[in-house]
Amino acid sequence: MVMSATVRVLLAEDHTLVRDGTRALLEAAGDILVVAEAAHGEEAVEMALRLRPDVALIDIGLPRLNGIEVVRRIKAALPDTRLLALTVHDEEEYVIAAILAGAVGYILKNIPGRDLVKAVRSVLAGDSILDPEVAHQVFGRIAQGTADTEIRREKLLTDRERQVLQIAASGCSNREIALRLSVSNRTIQCHLSHIFKKLNVVSRTEAVVVTLKKGWVSLDESPLSESNIQ
Repeated sequence: MVMSATVRVLLAEDHTLVRDGTRALLEAAGDILVVAEAAHGEEAVEMALRLRPDVALIDIGLPRLNGIEVVRRIKAALPDTRLLALTVHDEEEYVIAAILAGAVGYILKNIPGRDLVKAVRSVLAGDSILDPEVAHQVFGRIAQGTADTEIRREKLLTDRERQVLQIAASGCSNREIALRLSVSNRTIQCHLSHIFKKLNVVSRTEAVVVTLKKGWVSLDESPLSESNIQ
């Protein structure tokens, strides 16, 4: 049975063939409707402001207005729209720039179709997505040589909140974190909500970036070590 369309998506991609294929793939899922397509950055921003989509799928390499700036402008005007960067670029500077601009997800164009559909649904549900091909590399570079240990982590995050971020830094989804900690997905969402408020961030990926920079979590530390369990 075909599901009714519930996720309204804006697709910003300058290559017509890629855009057509992506639209067909998303809408074949049954619960996703592409409400608009944009071939350049200025058009993407205009359509987003007019149609207020649930999710905006943005190519980083858009002409006329690059994808990072598109993400930044849409985020500023429509904070409830979930922004997902789709790109061929796996370089650290693009990933960090997209996250800081407001993207809650960053995926590469070689992603399997089923995983793209899953990513759209996941970001709408409040999750953050970082392509596994770039996650460890990017987080590792952020953590290396940038730790700020002068601020004592126990003054801000609880041990359990730090543990949630420790597992998130390994690339796990909210559901996978919940399974590892033997708690409900709702409990993980509650922890993340508290973390976002404390760190003044808007996504799980941004929270991981911030805490890696501060040295509050480490890629070398076991996410389920006994010392981390509250």
